[in-house]
Amino acid sequence: MGENPPGGDFLIVNGNESKNSKDRPGPELLGELIDRHGAALELFAAGWCDCPEDVVQEVLIELATRRSVPDPIVPWLYRAVRNRSTNAYRAGRRRRRYEDEAARRRPAQLSGPSGEMLDAQSATAALAGLPDKLRQPLVARLWGGLNFREIGELTGTSESTAHRRYQDALRQIRQTVMRESCTNENEI
Repeated sequence: MGENPPGGDFLIVNGNESKNSKDRPGPELLGELIDRHGAALELFAAGWCDCPEDVVQEVLIELATRRSVPDPIVPWLYRAVRNRSTNAYRAGRRRRRYEDEAARRRPAQLSGPSGEMLDAQSATAALAGLPDKLRQPLVARLWGGLNFREIGELTGTSESTAHRRYQDALRQIRQTVMRESCTNENEI
């Protein structure tokens, strides 16, 4: 290996002089780190969270925005991945706990057009069974709070077509849930 230039600290990654450690990390260094350590870092992150690709990407973005290259860089990568992975795990656990609590507080029944109760599982299955062109306006309206003009823009249709598809989706869900309800009552 050649001599380092005066005043320059070179970082050695896998035996190669890669980058002056006082400079910002460049694309060459990031590419080399991804090639040599990306898969192992993802596997390392997968031990803590269910989004290891995201964690590694976030760490590499953090590295790219640093003013200087950490020394030594590989242990820094593993430490940063571990920290972000455990944070992602904790955030996911909190989110699931909040979602579970919210689900327990909400009734498992939905009310139909004339006040009759609909089974939430049947309604969910009926929603999943809708074609995309009907499901999208329904979800955008009920859960997204979009108006029919916005839904039309989203789906590439007119406002009236968005409204008609929304109505069709509601009608199909009601029919499916009512049909299943009648079938279940007859079996009892």
